[in-house]
Amino acid sequence: MKRVIGYIRVSTDKQADSGLSLESQAERIRAYCTLYDLNLLTIIEDAGASAKTLNRAGIDQIKAMVAAGDVGGVVVAKLDRLTRNMKDLHTLLEDVFSAVELHSVSERVDTSSAAGRLVLNLLTSVAAWEREAAGERTSAALQAKKARGEALGKAPYGKRREGGALVDDAEEMQTIKIIRDLRRSGLTLNAIAAELKARGVTNRAGRACWSSSKIWNICDRDADV
Repeated sequence: MKRVIGYIRVSTDKQADSGLSLESQAERIRAYCTLYDLNLLTIIEDAGASAKTLNRAGIDQIKAMVAAGDVGGVVVAKLDRLTRNMKDLHTLLEDVFSAVELHSVSERVDTSSAAGRLVLNLLTSVAAWEREAAGERTSAALQAKKARGEALGKAPYGKRREGGALVDDAEEMQTIKIIRDLRRSGLTLNAIAAELKARGVTNRAGRACWSSSKIWNICDRDADV
């Protein structure tokens, strides 16, 4: 009977509600090992650990056990429990799973066979393609908006969005005029903020509270100030 270890991971408590809780992962791994007659030695856990990096205590423990020759395989409930990064997955395949088997319950991956290794290669290739395609679609959409003259990002103070384009906001433009007139009269930024508050002039959030940096940004857009 082949000796294997399980690996489970969650990054947040919210994953407990999506079928990815530590307990759920462990149950699936135990059931898999029972079904395929694998001797499950232990289940290594990384709780509250992000998949953005391989610098995890559980991953280090797996590497140590594999290097010591204690196990013949690692079982996960889903491949993304190991990592969501294709580069990191390839690193694991070279550093860890070149010596032992990798089993993934959800994707039905079993690298003990040529067919299982082929399935894993196809899955990683498709995942990489999906990310690249999504990036290309996002880039194309942004370029199309730019070509149509549609504004991107947050509208600056004094402007608002209308049909994808930036147009003057009459109320905010009036406030900008007040600020610039006060600045030209020689008032400091803090004095302008106090004057706006005294007049009850509100900012975009609807509060008569102005920071000196916000006032400076508005004044700095006027070359005459």
